[in-house]
Amino acid sequence: MNTRFVAALMLGVASATLGPIACSMAGTDTADVATTPGTELGIRKDWMDTSAKPGDDFFQYANGSWVQNTEIPADRSGIGGFWIADQATEKNLESLIAEIVASDPEPGSDAAKVKAFYQAYMDTKAIDAAGLAPVKDDLARFAGIADKSALAQVLGSQTRADVDPLNATDFRTENLFGVFVTQALKGGEVVPYILQGGLGMPEREYYLSSDQKMAGLRTAYRAYIADLLKAAGIDNADARAQRIFDLEMKIARAHVSREESDDWSTASSLWQQSDFAKKAPGLDWDAFFKGANLDGYKTFDAYHPGAITGLSRLVASEPLDAWKDWLAFHQINSHTDVLPSKLDDLHFAFYGQKLNGQEKQRARDKRALAAVNEHMGDALGKLYAEKYFPASAKAEIQGMVDNIKDAFAKRIEALDWMAAETKAEATKKVQTMEVGVGYPDEWTDYSALQVPESKPYAAVIAAEKARYRQQLAKIGKPMDKSEWWMNAQLVNAVNLPVQNALNFPAAILQPPFFDPKWDPAANYGAIGAVIGHEISHSFDNNGAEFDSTGTMRNWWTDADKKQFQAAGKALAEQYDAYEPFPGLNVKGELTLGENIADIAGLQAAYDAYRASLNGKEAPVIDGFTGDQRFFIAYAQTWASKMREEALRQRIATDGHAPAQYRALTVRNMDPWYKAFDVKEGDKLYLPPEKRVKVW
Repeated sequence: MNTRFVAALMLGVASATLGPIACSMAGTDTADVATTPGTELGIRKDWMDTSAKPGDDFFQYANGSWVQNTEIPADRSGIGGFWIADQATEKNLESLIAEIVASDPEPGSDAAKVKAFYQAYMDTKAIDAAGLAPVKDDLARFAGIADKSALAQVLGSQTRADVDPLNATDFRTENLFGVFVTQALKGGEVVPYILQGGLGMPEREYYLSSDQKMAGLRTAYRAYIADLLKAAGIDNADARAQRIFDLEMKIARAHVSREESDDWSTASSLWQQSDFAKKAPGLDWDAFFKGANLDGYKTFDAYHPGAITGLSRLVASEPLDAWKDWLAFHQINSHTDVLPSKLDDLHFAFYGQKLNGQEKQRARDKRALAAVNEHMGDALGKLYAEKYFPASAKAEIQGMVDNIKDAFAKRIEALDWMAAETKAEATKKVQTMEVGVGYPDEWTDYSALQVPESKPYAAVIAAEKARYRQQLAKIGKPMDKSEWWMNAQLVNAVNLPVQNALNFPAAILQPPFFDPKWDPAANYGAIGAVIGHEISHSFDNNGAEFDSTGTMRNWWTDADKKQFQAAGKALAEQYDAYEPFPGLNVKGELTLGENIADIAGLQAAYDAYRASLNGKEAPVIDGFTGDQRFFIAYAQTWASKMREEALRQRIATDGHAPAQYRALTVRNMDPWYKAFDVKEGDKLYLPPEKRVKVW
């Protein structure tokens, strides 16, 4: 969901939404759903391993049978609660796509463009027959670079709006720099952010780590580069591959770490366009900005200032031929899905199998659907919401959000360590949050996007450039607090720090996160915790740096900040102790923002649940008390199985802790101990003074 749940909520793949409510369920249409509270158990007893002691392994207790009896599909690197919801959504989308393809949509309409894009992507025979012809002009453009000034212009022309450091913790781009557009971190105007890029593997850890498995992946990656160049018919492939790999090693050394990327306090450097030549000499910045269509803008957020300087220096110091080879490789590598099958197969063999442990490539129709979601997501999302998400649900879900916001505000007011002035700003921040439910009020306009029929490579390039133009059009204008950063058909949710806003897409409002038939305990424990999580991101170690207007400033007293940081340190140490593989521990600091949001959000959801009972005790259903159902439902949203390769990648690069440890958030809550009679001596027991309470 985002960061801010998972890119990733995984609550990802970042940042990641009570009472009776209505929402879409798999297979429903837009008819109103009953709004009376449900009475069904909600939790899945068949997922549980009741032979496990809750106080020793709560994840096993809640999900043990599911883990034992569920196989990871060959085309997946991992599965879990989000995958379950996504499967239901995918079936709805497949039905919707089938209707669009069988129809005769009006020329130029969104449906017509979706149809043309999908059909072109599906025509693998035509793709294979075209060979490398679709990318020929781009490769010739790179080969024709005559000097470093021309190189800078081409590097600029490759730039896309393909990163999102604030909402999705997505820092990865194969272009030398990535662009993100929103309000400056320290407030004021909407500006373009410039981020580090240029790597083919997930991030610099893969290039610089001394870990034996990482070293093996480097060897495999270097071989993959050569194999892809050979398959593309590029001569001297082995020598070129070595040049490309050597250049990427130097790019990796210029990058800042993943932990530094997550530290927004160091990423708020506003540079004027004229500053780049002085602060980051080496690259012809005038040529770069002109190529990137950024030459008309004055102010930029240099999100990775040190890396920008280092990468610019490399443009000057490294041979022109190395950069030309690097450009050719990455243009092919980032578009193998719309190039001949032999290239696509090589790409999967490395990225799918070697990096993520997948055994099998996903079916082409499912990949085509994913490509439409990526490149024309709002066009498909509008059609999806009209068919599967009732308009009445927006107001109902809003009511649930309001309940949990109220609970969070009361938690702030009850803090005995926080000064009155800090409480006032924190409360204002909660009260003024912009909450988007289901889908945006205004959909993306695709009228300027031309989708050429039967030309999938050209269609993808056109969609990339269209999104880039859409994002650049926001620069210099007032920030739109209601802007959405997720598609309605995405199973996720997100906190938007500079907008002080939340998005809860329609697709997450279904099992195992929500069902109107469930008893409120299960809904509060599942979707309620998601909502609390996203609200709490505004108060995690990064979100707490922003005030109620979305401006990064210090609104804390020194004593309050010290107390807050101490709680964060204790939580980080708690997660540092989790060790999924011998010698490989979860990174408590890297995952701290998500872990703070988990515990604060779960506490707020629990308070809202108890308030909904109006002083009464919940009924016992099928032998489970209300509190037990609440905590089990929470843990079951984190049902998960991952292949070893994918789990190792998650730990190395992701700001989200593995799901099995997020389920253990409960050990910081006193009511969990009472609900399951957890006592000293149980493996998950924490003494009361060790139970972290951030908010």
